[in-house]
Amino acid sequence: MAPPDLPLFERDREQAVLSAVIGELRSGRPALVTVTGEPGLGQNELLRWAAGQARDRGVHVLAARATSAEHELRYGVVAQLLAPEDRDIATRLFVAPQRPGGLPGLNHLLTACHDRPTLLVVQDVQWLDPASLRWLEALARRLPRAPLALLTSTTGTAIDRPEWSVGTPLTGLASTIELALPPLTTSGVSAAVRTVCGVPGDTDFTHALAQATRGVPAVVHEVLLRFTRTGCAPRAEHVEHLRALTAEVVGDHAAQALSELRDPVAVDVLRALAVCGDLLDFPLVCTLAGLHPVPEARLRATLMASGLLTPRDGSPPGHDAVVRARILEEMPAADRADLYARAARLAQRVAVADQGIAELLLRARPVGAPWAVATLRRGFAAALRSGRRDRATAYLARALDEPLRSEERARVELQLASVQMVTAPTAAERRLHGLIRSTGTGTGLRSQAVDLCLLGGDTRAARLAQPTGPGTLGDPAPCDADVPAPRRGSGTGSPPGRRARAVAGDATAPRGGNTSDPAHRDGSDEHPERTATADNDATVSERDDLATVGDRHELATVSERHELIALLRVARFLRHEETCPGVPPAPALPEHSHSPAVAGVRAWEHAMAGVHLEASRRLARAAFAPDPGGRPPLVTPRLFACRALFLTDDGDEAEAHLATLLNEAHRQRAAIAIAHVLAVRADLHLRHGRPDAAARDLAAAEAELPPARLHPLFVPYWASLNLVADLQNGRPDRAREIAARPVPSLSEECATSAYLLFARGVLARSEDDPQRARAYFRACGRWLLHYGCVNPAVLPWRSLAAEAAHALGDDAEALRLTREEVRLAARWGTRSALGRAELGLAVVIRENRTEHFRAAVATLSESPARTDYTRAVLELASAESAEAERRTALALTSRRASTAGGVAPGRLPGFSQAPPAPAGVPPGRGAAPHPRPPAGWPALSPAEHETALLAASGLANREIATTLSVTTRAVELRLSGVYRKLRIRGREELRALRYGPEGG
Repeated sequence: MAPPDLPLFERDREQAVLSAVIGELRSGRPALVTVTGEPGLGQNELLRWAAGQARDRGVHVLAARATSAEHELRYGVVAQLLAPEDRDIATRLFVAPQRPGGLPGLNHLLTACHDRPTLLVVQDVQWLDPASLRWLEALARRLPRAPLALLTSTTGTAIDRPEWSVGTPLTGLASTIELALPPLTTSGVSAAVRTVCGVPGDTDFTHALAQATRGVPAVVHEVLLRFTRTGCAPRAEHVEHLRALTAEVVGDHAAQALSELRDPVAVDVLRALAVCGDLLDFPLVCTLAGLHPVPEARLRATLMASGLLTPRDGSPPGHDAVVRARILEEMPAADRADLYARAARLAQRVAVADQGIAELLLRARPVGAPWAVATLRRGFAAALRSGRRDRATAYLARALDEPLRSEERARVELQLASVQMVTAPTAAERRLHGLIRSTGTGTGLRSQAVDLCLLGGDTRAARLAQPTGPGTLGDPAPCDADVPAPRRGSGTGSPPGRRARAVAGDATAPRGGNTSDPAHRDGSDEHPERTATADNDATVSERDDLATVGDRHELATVSERHELIALLRVARFLRHEETCPGVPPAPALPEHSHSPAVAGVRAWEHAMAGVHLEASRRLARAAFAPDPGGRPPLVTPRLFACRALFLTDDGDEAEAHLATLLNEAHRQRAAIAIAHVLAVRADLHLRHGRPDAAARDLAAAEAELPPARLHPLFVPYWASLNLVADLQNGRPDRAREIAARPVPSLSEECATSAYLLFARGVLARSEDDPQRARAYFRACGRWLLHYGCVNPAVLPWRSLAAEAAHALGDDAEALRLTREEVRLAARWGTRSALGRAELGLAVVIRENRTEHFRAAVATLSESPARTDYTRAVLELASAESAEAERRTALALTSRRASTAGGVAPGRLPGFSQAPPAPAGVPPGRGAAPHPRPPAGWPALSPAEHETALLAASGLANREIATTLSVTTRAVELRLSGVYRKLRIRGREELRALRYGPEGG
């Protein structure tokens, strides 16, 4: 048990003053002493100590204590003071009628004081009843004539402040002293810890205790007592437990003080302050509490005297969160919700900030006013801007409790689900499934709900949206049945069959076949003039149909059906569920549709099949056109359209569209859309040789959507991007760590698994493990073919598997794979895909390798694939070093610039004359055998390796910077690292290592 004098820590000054007053009282000198301070600072303990000191010195002591329960009891404190002198005085005071100006027992007390010095001790004078207050004031006026001292305590502001406490002339020659008690300092708290716990406390423990208790001795005492009962030592590791105990003690004190507060008006104002004291000033809080006759000053004094409120730098009173919670816990739930609703209305009338009103509405009953939903939605946006997603979702969830129209409710549900996809994905899916099943959802909202589900990895939602009956999503030919019949007399000359084929997204689909089907993937544009005719006819028919359709609702229904078909095709790509029993196959895309979503998905399917390059490019661009019916754009089809664009070598255009998507997602505060856009842009950066930019985008994506929240369907794709970015940025240890991480079982059922298999193959290739690399590339190919992807522009697994087979001595397989990739890349027709295929063929073929490398360099020089172009240049330089007339990459790099200036089509640029041989190499001299790599060569990062090879081939720093798309300073830093790791002194020694002794 702690010693009883714990609350008297750091009270030496006050004890000295009281000892002096008691000494002077024995000499006949009267005094008035008032001890003030917040509740719990030890005022009453100090008075009891003074009373004990006075008795020890032979001073007569009379003591009393005022309470809130006896505030209306006449002469309640006087009866306590005089009872030791007269046992019957209580009866006379309480029962006898009050006489005007009567002061019962005062003269008898003053007469008795002449015979012996007397000390009157009155605790908590803030609760004095009016009669006792008048009696003590009269006593104070008579103090100079008697050897008597009055010692009182108060909690700062009394309800009716006694006049003696301000040193007025009423006290005459008596000493008037006011002692204001401060909280304990850190040293005092440290001494309390040592006293109660028996051992000194850690510095962190002591500081945490002082901060949590604010240095109030009573709270410090009780917290330490409870802490020692747990058997814990006062160490830093127990700080959280200490804070929990402090909150419990503070709450208990608040509950006790609230139970002692008897004034119902004060209780109402206290509750109103607990609700909105931080938002409204004190007069408005009193208005919220209701009409009452009590003056504002008296209410303020009563609440301050209760100890439940403390002043804040002259501002209206406030109280901490623990006290506020205890005050509101005492209210019935219905009354509390009603008080919050009334507070929100008042705050809205006086134009309080939106988040303040939103906080009130969170705990209020539905107010049924339009401003409530608008305020909660503005609070939602503000909370998202500050990064408080949990608070933002709470605001929108509360908005759903208000009466809303069906379409507005659906929009709020969709907005809420977009945030919950990151914070609570399961709840978001349930909410979105409800929107998808609802028949009263507004225009475009069902499609948006399915789109959001796909971003979250939920592929089931696309099938939930499938209507039943005629014209379902499973209908393989929804064209004529879905488009409304034209009105008679429309004035159009187009045949009905043509008018029924409204096209905005698929203006180039070949007639007589659906290229979105993987079975059609080996076909090609055999009749371009027929395709062009279909293009023109479909475009005209679209304008005709849009001009003749009168029923907008029916048109919206058709548009929604087409959007849902497109989203179902995306779901099919993400997860092949058609092999499961009872799951019908995904319907084909409408052959003719005016939906941008259909255009985006069809562009991707063309790209996957590796056919119709121009159609895929045109469809991808059409995916970003406004919807003719004004429907809101969807995110997922546009993301796939962007991916189709950078497969068509239109990376700059794709990057611009991705920037638009990113700005749109930021405006809508859709974190999951932001994350997916950043991931796709990182993929684009990697394909264009910008691994540092890819790493930045991936880090930003993970900040929006933490990996722990990422759906298993997307885990392989994100892991592959991180793995390749780390590998290209010279962090192989991190790449190996990513490759070794296990993936969820569901990840093995999705198309994105191919990306992770490919990335693991790239890692094995960088580690010079062709056996493992070939196994990964083969597995990647099997998975891509399973999902209908034959285009080598997606992932060039064939050429890399061929290189691994070539390293293992299987030249037949290597040639078969590379020639197949060349054929498929030529059918697709982009420079990047064809150049990569030609480079793979040049690596594994034995005849005319140099010419194949030259062809690959020439092709890749006109593509955005910077990394592949650099590799081709390096391979060509290596191959040329074995020829009698060596050709260097320097001339090819200069020819790249001349190509942009206009080289005749079909002619390989820059081969009209042989480029000069490297310095120091006589023309026509045979190549020397390659020496073993120097000891430090494996320590070079991929970026340093590329830079070193280009420098050894004779390129200047500026030419290397142009080739690698980096700054000259970056080249200098990379070469400095190369020299340091290889322990050489400059470029000449680097060339000697590259070409061998005969070449240098």
